[in-house]
Parts: sequence; structure tokens; C-alpha cells
Amino acid sequence: MGYLNHQQGYREGLLETRSIIKKGDYAVVTPDGLVNNVVPGFDDCDMSILGSPRMGARFVDYLVTVKNQGGNTQGFGGDGVQTFMYVVYGNVTATVDGESFELSEGGYIYVPPHLELTFVNSNNGEDSRLFLYKKRYQEAKNVGKPEIVTGNVNDIQAKAYEGMDEVLVQDLLPADIAYDMNFHILSFKPGASHGYIETHVQEHGAYVLSGRGMYNLDNNWMPVDKGDYIFMGAYALQATYAVGLDESFSYIYSKDANRDVEI
Repeated sequence: MGYLNHQQGYREGLLETRSIIKKGDYAVVTPDGLVNNVVPGFDDCDMSILGSPRMGARFVDYLVTVKNQGGNTQGFGGDGVQTFMYVVYGNVTATVDGESFELSEGGYIYVPPHLELTFVNSNNGEDSRLFLYKKRYQEAKNVGKPEIVTGNVNDIQAKAYEGMDEVLVQDLLPADIAYDMNFHILSFKPGASHGYIETHVQEHGAYVLSGRGMYNLDNNWMPVDKGDYIFMGAYALQATYAVGLDESFSYIYSKDANRDVEI
């Protein structure tokens, strides 16, 4: 059973939401409708499951609020499942294969499919919030093996996206064929947009970090805001305009890559 991730009781006015779910195609999930889930191994954590195979994705995305000394000391991922963790705010200590990593806001870690990730909150009793991802690794011949990758977006130089200086991209993982996916942060200055409406086989799960935009999802324009989650399925038409006056519209997103389509 899920429990509401916000204030209990009746609201003023009618029940309404900007969320929209088109399973297998696209979705916008707003924070006001999220529920908490009990997931074994996650202690003292508010867990919201965002994208998942039940939505049509080949991965799972979570929004995790880690409280007190909470975390996961049992192990997350491994046995063929790769994981990725991004710190939205706060501080956590992540451990992989006996090595510890201190991650603050903007910090991230990728864990390859043969290893497990554990972590604990280290934010002096204050909450930390994480964007968490898992996906079964797609094997391929002669591509090598992915390795642990960690860093912080504040240390990554942003590059112009497809020649547009008003749209900036940060690549969080190596451009290496050993990795069957990647993570990026895409940032649009107010008024900027994609150069065209994209159509591709890759899927995305995106969490909005700042600003707001109007997003075209399968030729349906809809508003998206900080804290929203967006799922874009294979071949879903997609593009955005950043709206607002002084804050970039920025989101972190996953993308499957470097593999042929399985049949």
C-alpha cells in the first residue's frame, strides 16, 4: 500500500493534477501525486517509484528522501543490474566493493552490473534527496566492461548542445562503448529550445532540477516544472522550450546507448 508523500487530509478546491500517463509512450509525473513505497533494503527512506517497466520503460527510476541515518546497507543492484545515483541535495556516503565515496549536492556515482551499491545519509541529521536508477545491463561482444564512475556536475564543463550556445549539456559518464547507457544534464536558457522535434528509439527518464518549460511529448505540449519527472518512450516525439525570465530549465536524464535493438 502506498502512502501520500505530502500533507494528509483534504485540499482546498477540486482534485486536479498536471500529471499525465500514456503507458509505453510518455508521462509527466508531478510531485503532488507521489506516494511512498516500502522497498526492502531501504531503511528510513521515503521512496517514490517514478519510471518502471509497468509504465513501459526498460529501467526503473526512483526519488528517494533519505532521513536521519537512513540508507541502504543491504545492497542495491548487482547480479547483472547496473545502478546510478545522483544527489539532488544533501550528503550521502556511498560504498562500492569496499571503497567509500562522499557525495554532496550534484554528486553522482555509476556502479557496474557486477557490483552492489550501498549508501547512508551523512547530512548531519538533515534529509538528503537522491535520484536513483537501475537497468539490466545489455551484454555485447568485444565492448569491454564498464567501471565505477563518480564525480560532481559542478566540476564538469558544460558544452554547447548541437551547436546552440543557449542550450548546454554535461556528460556524466564516459563516451565508451562498454556502457549501454549514459546520463546527461541538459540546460536551456530562458527562451531557448531544441533545434528540432526529436524522434528516436532511445528511451529517457528525466528529473527536472530547475526552471520550467513547455514540453512536446508525442505532439502534445504540456507545462513541466522543477521537481517533475518525465518519461519519454521509444519513438515518442520530444522537444522543449524553456520558459520563465531568469532561471535555466535544467534536467538530468538517462539514455540507452551503444547497443543494437534486441529482437
